[in-house]
Amino acid sequence: MKKPEVSSDIPENPLPGGSLAHAWRALRHRNFKLFFFGQGISVIGTWMTRLATSWLVYRLTHSALLLGVVSFAGQIVSFALGPFAGVWVERLNRRKLLVWTQAAAAVQSLALAALTLAHVITLWEIIALIAFQGLINAFDMPGRQSFLVQMVEDRDDLSNAIAINSSMANGARLIGPAIAGLVIAAVGEGWCFLIDGVSYFAVIASLLLMRIRPLTVGRHATSMLEQMGEGWNYVRTFRPIRTILLMFALLSLMGWPYSVLLPIFAGQVLHGGPHTLGWLTGASGMGALTSGLSLAVRKSVVGLTRMLQIAAALLGGALILFGLSHTLWWSLVLMVFVGFGLMQGAAVSNTIIQSLVPEDKRARVMGYYTMAFFGSAPFGSLLAGALAHRIGAPHTVIITGGFCVVGSLWFTFQLPKIRAVMRPIYLEMGLLPGRDIDLIPDAQESAI
Repeated sequence: MKKPEVSSDIPENPLPGGSLAHAWRALRHRNFKLFFFGQGISVIGTWMTRLATSWLVYRLTHSALLLGVVSFAGQIVSFALGPFAGVWVERLNRRKLLVWTQAAAAVQSLALAALTLAHVITLWEIIALIAFQGLINAFDMPGRQSFLVQMVEDRDDLSNAIAINSSMANGARLIGPAIAGLVIAAVGEGWCFLIDGVSYFAVIASLLLMRIRPLTVGRHATSMLEQMGEGWNYVRTFRPIRTILLMFALLSLMGWPYSVLLPIFAGQVLHGGPHTLGWLTGASGMGALTSGLSLAVRKSVVGLTRMLQIAAALLGGALILFGLSHTLWWSLVLMVFVGFGLMQGAAVSNTIIQSLVPEDKRARVMGYYTMAFFGSAPFGSLLAGALAHRIGAPHTVIITGGFCVVGSLWFTFQLPKIRAVMRPIYLEMGLLPGRDIDLIPDAQESAI
């Protein structure tokens, strides 16, 4: 596989400082460094809005079912538009696209703030604005994920950039909800939305300050429908990506919806308030941050398939135990493991896919990743809300956790098949030793 040219933004010498510096090597790239700090500020606001929205819906309705409906409304749009958005992103300047999506997201958060602070917001207005955010996410996520290649032009640093991006997002997941819990208790949800709306200007500024070498993408002679079909055939027939996307879709369907029910656990199971919800969300953020840092210190993508298998089992087991817990401290401990398993699954899936997919199909494949991420989750949220309405939130989380464990077992049986396909690709990329290939294929495959 041909290695892309390295831009002048990349220093000639590696970072000093051994393994610690190696863990942050993607920050050598000026563009990615700008994105890291701008997006870091913005994502703190995003997590504040997520928690504030959940608590606002719970305060207005006290309904687990409606919590699921609101989450479904936002995510189903991303699910429906995922493949189309991936094709569209390949035809656009990705930096300009991200500037527009971030500006639209700022408008959405400021509209939520205005309606909430005026004390006139209704459930239907929340659903409409959350659906608008889903529309934005459908284009923003494949654009942002495929834009990483332009920010980090040295392909060797791409997996590290994904891990750092995950660590940044989950550091914000730790900080944002904790701040949101305090803000909601003091002055209400509206101020969380206002802070989030203003925070988007940081990432917009970082995008405008970048010096980006545009991708040389030729004119597309085929129609968008033909490109969508080509992308679908690639995902459907290439076993490693197909299997990993199916596994990630299962984790999104059954693992992510626990967060929809957290207000129920905070208010009814643990007998707390918005600060309790903040602690639970922050604990899962701590686990997710740990997951991102563990990936950042890795020097290669080799071995990540095993981590996906472990992450699914860990997530499922922690969710089952969380459903059985009625003690705050034990629930917080379990949330750390839930956050670790969930984010490890998401980041590992992203990293493996990005390491395998060719550039001319990257945005389309990441459109399907978006579809799995934001697509399976809405049905899971709706299912979790409906189940919790009938059998209670604890029993619902136990059931969804069980499905994650089953998914881990299924992926275990798929590992030998996908490793056999990945091995020659990783050999060509120089990630596996080339000598004595015929003598040690099993050892190489087990390391993938």
